[in-house]
Amino acid sequence: MMQNNKIFIHETADVEEEVVIEDNVKIWHQAHIRKGASIGENTIIGKGVYIDSNVKIGKNCKIQNYACIYHGATIEEGVFIGPHVVITNDKTPRAINTDGSLKTDEDWIEGKTIIQYGASIGAGAIILPGIIVGRFVMIGAGSVVTKSVSDYMVVVGNPAKEIIK
Repeated sequence: MMQNNKIFIHETADVEEEVVIEDNVKIWHQAHIRKGASIGENTIIGKGVYIDSNVKIGKNCKIQNYACIYHGATIEEGVFIGPHVVITNDKTPRAINTDGSLKTDEDWIEGKTIIQYGASIGAGAIILPGIIVGRFVMIGAGSVVTKSVSDYMVVVGNPAKEIIK
């Protein structure tokens, strides 16, 4: 276990170089934080969480076990991300091009996703790329979010639909 400057990183976590971690952050078992990511103060990263390169996570967030947050995502302050949530970044994922060659980073367009202040994403939800999840939005467990969600809405289902304003 590493404890330094009020930061706790479990010995089985993989935190790559050039990650910015602010004070009072806790990173638990088998989490993987990629190069260029940043994690704001007082944030808790659960077991098995994957945070891709250059992902920005604000302060006072809770990211529960086995969530996956891919590059292109920005998580603002005070966000709750439930277990097994996936925040994606590619609307048309494929392994190969039409000529059979393996796709590279140049062969796709990264979708930018923003989860705004105070939002809460329930267990097992999937957020498609290019989505803005508004302030204090509540996304129900297992929902698939296919379009942006306005502030303070509650959405559920596949595709996620508003149930309360």
